[in-house]
Amino acid sequence: MSCQNSSFYQRPTEVVAKDLVGKKLVRTIRNNKKHFRLAGIIVETEAYGYSDDLASHAYLGPTDRNKVMFGNVGRAYVYFTYGNHFCLNVSARRSKVEAGAVLIRGIEPVEGVELMRQFRPVDDIFSLTSGPGKLTQALNITSSLNGTDMTNPESEIYIESGKRPKGIVTTSRIGITRAMDKEWRFVHPSSPFISRKFQIKSSSLSL
Repeated sequence: MSCQNSSFYQRPTEVVAKDLVGKKLVRTIRNNKKHFRLAGIIVETEAYGYSDDLASHAYLGPTDRNKVMFGNVGRAYVYFTYGNHFCLNVSARRSKVEAGAVLIRGIEPVEGVELMRQFRPVDDIFSLTSGPGKLTQALNITSSLNGTDMTNPESEIYIESGKRPKGIVTTSRIGITRAMDKEWRFVHPSSPFISRKFQIKSSSLSL
């Protein structure tokens, strides 16, 4: 499969977030001349904007922590949160907007599952990567990958093309207390690997 190039990410952040559902997140690990490939189909994302989004890290302007959101598109924005796990985002925005990123909230593991289970030792396969902190643990993603060019297939983490599922569901975002009116969470409707279940409303369905 081909790697998503920078033009894919240079569009409205919420559009990129929706279009990432069905794409494949790939993590490569090189150790003692061995090459391991871990991968999963993206099943849940959230978009975060700039000055129009009170819930975004970028809302108050650039800092050392969020500077990837203001830089080139297609870069990994990895941060530590709640004192116990990392979250993976990819910077994305149209050219006239200063900042934006998409949080990867859930993936369906398809390659390297046994190694994922070494990084995240759980018995329940559906708990392996069904959440932003779970998937970063399973893929061994830490702040060392912050700023990685995810448009480069030679990178340690990147996103490949994939088949977009039908009937993607949009909902409000999870775990925030501001800008809750924005329905910028995008979910594969039938995947058991999403982080939180939902009730489907007719207005939330999209092609």
